[in-house]
Formats: sequence, structure tokens, C-alpha cells
Amino acid sequence: MIAVGLVPQSYKLDHQPGWLPQSVAFHADDGKLYNGNTVGQQFGPKCCRGDRIGCGISLDSDDGQLTVFFTKNGKEVGSVEIPASPDALYPAVGMHSLGEEVLLDLNAEWGMEEDDGQMIVDSHEEDWSRLHDVKVTGTLLEYVGKGKSIVDVGLAQARRPLNTRFHYYELEITDAGEKCYIALGLARRDYPKNRHPGWSRGSIAYHADDGKLFQGSGVGDAFGPRCFEGDIMGCGIMFPRDYSLDGGDDVDDWDFEVFPKPSEVQNDLYASNEDEEDEGEDLEGRKVTVFFTRNGKVVGRREVALPVGGLYPTVGMMSTGEKVRVDLHPLSG
Repeated sequence: MIAVGLVPQSYKLDHQPGWLPQSVAFHADDGKLYNGNTVGQQFGPKCCRGDRIGCGISLDSDDGQLTVFFTKNGKEVGSVEIPASPDALYPAVGMHSLGEEVLLDLNAEWGMEEDDGQMIVDSHEEDWSRLHDVKVTGTLLEYVGKGKSIVDVGLAQARRPLNTRFHYYELEITDAGEKCYIALGLARRDYPKNRHPGWSRGSIAYHADDGKLFQGSGVGDAFGPRCFEGDIMGCGIMFPRDYSLDGGDDVDDWDFEVFPKPSEVQNDLYASNEDEEDEGEDLEGRKVTVFFTRNGKVVGRREVALPVGGLYPTVGMMSTGEKVRVDLHPLSG
């Protein structure tokens, strides 16, 4: 019983969006449009777990009328005209049954494709705390640096460190560019922007071009196979069973979702790590095991010291034309 829509600022918080005058909403449970009335009109398909529902306004409406449109998974469901000003309505989400959870993106953008009609383009720049010579388009990261020397690193670092809820992330190489100088790994929060992940202290990374692992050094160790266009690289942390968040991180600021059921890969890794003893260690500099995958199979793992504040997903690119698609919360790993 999840509803997405627009309401006036003084809307009663104990009513679903769309039920009261001057509000409109698309309801997931029945696919109906509620336009200032508790009786809905048949409008679109029902929505389920995993679906993405969007709501927006068209600014080219006639005077006195505002066109509100709704989308499901990037495709327009329909639209309705209401007598309102854009400044008078606010994004609203309603939930009405036990256990409901949603992940909200207030920065989604509505775009037009010349040949493909209308579609939703989600802006994911808020997922990244640092972007240096990297352009973000949805989940796609594109290298836009010079690509001429060892310091021309394009770096993207996620806003949140890996934790026991989100312990793993993946990237797909969509364009290998000139050299496929693509690195996937983890780094401390203040990692230098012009250093490839793995090269400097407080970082570890698997490099696609040579299959080597770099752990705080400019010299890599033979680790796994090289990666090419179409390959999916993954990186995660196996946290000790008694691990808790560093006091420096505010858990309330994190967008936690229901943690997915561990995959067989994760279970195998944890099973082989059960005998390790972590009791008595200080959280600062505490050892954790970082593992890397390629196309769903574990390549290898290394023990690293966990910096204060944690290790952040960090992607590096360094040659012209490189593009990767990043999933910070995959259902694998």
C-alpha cells in the first residue's frame, strides 16, 4: 500500500497522498490514480518489490492547469491535469502496511530521447562523495580526463563506506577504452585524487588491465585474470561477526535496505573464515578480509587494516574512452 505523488504543504500526515483535495498520487497496490478523492480511478499496472515508481510535472501546461505524470521502471504510465501551481505541491510518499520500505531518489531527472519517447534518467551523483575527471550519467561512470600520463587518474569514491549491510559492490566494463586502465577497490576517505586505487596507503584494488592486485603500493602482485569489456568485477569485505560501526559514522544517515540473502560465494568465504580470532582487537587498524570477484567467481582475498571511518568503494580509470557501470548495492556477493 505504497503511494507516490504530490501534496500541498499543509497536507494531513495521517492520510495517503491523493485522498484529500489538491493532492494526486499513484498507488502501487491497485495501480489506481487518486486525485483528491478516497475513490481511485483505474490508471496503470500494480507495482511490486523492486519496481521503481516516478512522479513529475510538465512545465509547459496551459495557464491554471498543471500536468502531473507518473512512471514505472522508466516508462510513462499516464498523466493528469490538475488546477495547481508548481510551487504549491511537494513530493510525497505514503505507506500503509507493516514492513514496507522504499529507497527514495529526490534527484531523479525526466529526459527525452529523440527516437525512444520518454524515459526516466536517474541522477546518481549523490551516491559519490568525490568525482575527479569522471562524469556520472545514472549508474554509468565515464572517464573524461586527459589520459596521457600516470597522474591523469579519474577517481570516483562512494559517499558511504562498505558496512555489514552493504558489504559488496560491482562494476561492469561497458567500454574498455584505449588501455582498459580500470581499477576497482577500496580506499580511505582522504585518498589522493590523482592516484589509482591501490597505489597509495590505505587502499587496495584489483586492476583490469593486468589482473594484478595493488595494496598500498605502486608495485602490483599477480592476482587474477585480466578483465575486458563486458566483464563484471566485484569487491567486498568479510566483516568479523562482532564488528560494529565506528562511532564516527552516523548510522541514521545511511540508506539501509533489507540485506539480501547471502549468495553461495559469500557463504563459502565466511565458512573458511570462521576460525579467525578477532577478539581483543581495537577497531582502529582492525583486520578485515577484502575479496574480489570476476563474473561472479571469487578471484582471491587479502587481509587489510581497516582505517578509522572505514573503506569506501573507489573506482579509478586512466585512459581515453573508458566507461563502467557501477552497482553499489547488487544482490550478489
